[in-house]
Amino acid sequence: ELADHSNFEEVAFLILNGELPSPDQLAAFRKRVYYAMRLPDAISGTLAAIPATANFMDVMRTGASMLAHWDDDVAAGDHDANLRKSERLLAQLPMVMAVRHRHLMGMPPVTPREDLSLAGNILWMLRGSEPAEIDVKAMDVSLILYAEHEFNASTFTSRVVASTLSDLHSGITAAIGALKGPLHGGANERVLDVLQQVGTPENAAKWVNDALVNKVKIMGFGHRVYKTGDPRAKYLVSLCQKLATRPEYQQMEATAKVIEDVIVREKGLPPNLDWPSARLYYYMGLPVELYTPLFVVSRVVGWSAHVIEQLENNRIIRPRSRYTGPAARAYPKEC
Repeated sequence: ELADHSNFEEVAFLILNGELPSPDQLAAFRKRVYYAMRLPDAISGTLAAIPATANFMDVMRTGASMLAHWDDDVAAGDHDANLRKSERLLAQLPMVMAVRHRHLMGMPPVTPREDLSLAGNILWMLRGSEPAEIDVKAMDVSLILYAEHEFNASTFTSRVVASTLSDLHSGITAAIGALKGPLHGGANERVLDVLQQVGTPENAAKWVNDALVNKVKIMGFGHRVYKTGDPRAKYLVSLCQKLATRPEYQQMEATAKVIEDVIVREKGLPPNLDWPSARLYYYMGLPVELYTPLFVVSRVVGWSAHVIEQLENNRIIRPRSRYTGPAARAYPKEC
């Protein structure tokens, strides 16, 4: 229902506050987020100074960590301070992504606009051109669907950090480090690799069967939680079809359908959210290195809410381990 009827700002407010906003609350929330969409010059300079070869997720992690130094609430751990920091990170992390991307493209940063939604501003700041309505809708829905997803690896990481009574920025920085891993946040980047390797619908069935025989893991299918299908994935499929206006995009849609059919038939694994999201971002003209940073921009809301929740009734998270090494040995008396 949220993906059908809401927008990302409403969902972000809901996740952080527990209730959907009234019209006045939503307007005030949007205004606070917009006015927080600024980066200190020192951070912008650092984003330009980081080597071009650096992994984009490393840049996002560095950006999140640096933002703490300019946040007036950084040392405060009360509920209201953490809400304020969460809103600022929601505004600032898209700026980190956009400023870095524009620098790599040899272009100056683009100032956000108050008349655009957060999804619209992300596209505006990346491209520097007026975003099409369908692109804004697609971005908005993808942000909603990625915003929160219970106890995944990065969220658990953020809660472990929070449980030590560290600060919110530290929890978010650690979560970004966890999300960088290809078994978590990098999956949609590898989905695009698969689609481009396969190329055409005619090649798809053989490619998949060969991959299955050779036990190659095909990203974008199956889920640790959803055994009968990821309910989030279907919302992006129709948007993919609407955005697939070029012949090469239509061919990719056909290729994706064959791959999906074979994997469902042979392995019983339905697609997860990463399967359509890779195509969606590709049809929007977004470079693949932005796919996981976009995940950060969305999921920072969920991470922040988990950090706040952890601190409301905190106990340090300290799992025990089961020893599986050699049996007890005597210390050698002669050595």
